[in-house]
Amino acid sequence: MNITLKRTPGIYLVGFMGAGKSTVGRHLAHRVGWSFFDTDAEIEAAENTSVAAIFAARGEPEFRLIEAAVIGRHVRLVERGRPAVLALGGGAFTLPGNRLLLENNGITVWLDCPFDTVQRRVGQATHRPLARDPEAFAALYHARRDHYRLADVHVPIHSDDPEITVAAILAHPLFK
Repeated sequence: MNITLKRTPGIYLVGFMGAGKSTVGRHLAHRVGWSFFDTDAEIEAAENTSVAAIFAARGEPEFRLIEAAVIGRHVRLVERGRPAVLALGGGAFTLPGNRLLLENNGITVWLDCPFDTVQRRVGQATHRPLARDPEAFAALYHARRDHYRLADVHVPIHSDDPEITVAAILAHPLFK
């Protein structure tokens, strides 16, 4: 296994909503024997409300502050030697502060899911506030790709089977 991975045992899954970060993250964590955390699920539990409700009541900037705090807490645990796979919200990696923190404390993995697959998976999900307007959703998808390209590992998604994606992640030279 890569020396960087041994020193900072964190794998951070980034990508657009519907890319499979949570599902793949659970499978990946199980495969490597590490803990798994989902930032959106943790935020909802801590705030006792949904991400959509936070967006509606407090706005995206406030949500991003909460999200950055959750990411920071997990990175500190990783730094203390608690290996983890962390699934990030779709916008987390677009913020330079989050990217810097993650890049210096583990391996970032972009799950690059085609737009038509994302559309199918997200569908008419009302719990995703940024997916409600189809044109804005498509524009956001394309705008965020430039940020996701900065990840350490790029994994194109060709299947709905999370085990295929986990195998592709672990086959990357950074994990050898």
